[in-house]
Amino acid sequence: MFPVSVLVAAGRRFLPRGWADFGFQLAIWFGFLAAYQVARGVADRNPPRAFENGLQVIDIERHSHALFEVTLQRIVDGSQVLATLASWTYWNSEFTVLGLALLWVYLRRNESFVPFRNTILLANVIGLIGYVALPTAPPRMFPDLGFADTLSDFGELNHGSGLVEFAANPYAAMPSLHAADALIVGLVLFFCCRTKIAKAIWLLWPAWVWFSVMATGNHFWLDVVAGVVVASIAGAIVYRKPLRRRRTTASAAA
Repeated sequence: MFPVSVLVAAGRRFLPRGWADFGFQLAIWFGFLAAYQVARGVADRNPPRAFENGLQVIDIERHSHALFEVTLQRIVDGSQVLATLASWTYWNSEFTVLGLALLWVYLRRNESFVPFRNTILLANVIGLIGYVALPTAPPRMFPDLGFADTLSDFGELNHGSGLVEFAANPYAAMPSLHAADALIVGLVLFFCCRTKIAKAIWLLWPAWVWFSVMATGNHFWLDVVAGVVVASIAGAIVYRKPLRRRRTTASAAA
């Protein structure tokens, strides 16, 4: 049996606030995943409306002469390496990268964790409301218009697999939480990291995710714009007081 004293010592050494707080943070995320599944079930009940909304997005982009997602898909289709990178970015940016970013900030920059977590949670709550109120079919569901499901060639990671069907909301295009979360992660880690290379990588991260979600046929650029707006609203609400305190301190110092 693993000694309890060893676990306690490990918590004191590696966890900034101990096991109790770490368990509390995990409970928050599992609670959010449960809420996501409920919202997904509600949004899935009206596929015709989702397709109608998807066609409206296409019409808006056509009238603005900016329906360029098909072009991005053709670029990715021309390179197996680029297709693989974009596909893995789509699947891992929202869960793996986001989760590791939260864990790293929690362990190494704990003073920045709570606003980071709260911004992600608030953005996702706003996104879930959008999915229920405005279910929207993604580009890949309109093959007759030239869109393709780039992920169909990636085995268990394609949209038809049992795991993906259980975990993903097929009509969650508007707004793009991939875009929102990537922007939040990129900006937070840009300010938290100390090396110039790391800062440059995280500054470019949102743009790469935005490209990937469009190039794989999972989001329109309007979905991405909506995701950026969602992230901006969440960030403005959560960081309003810290930024105000910083401005006050700077003014006092001046």
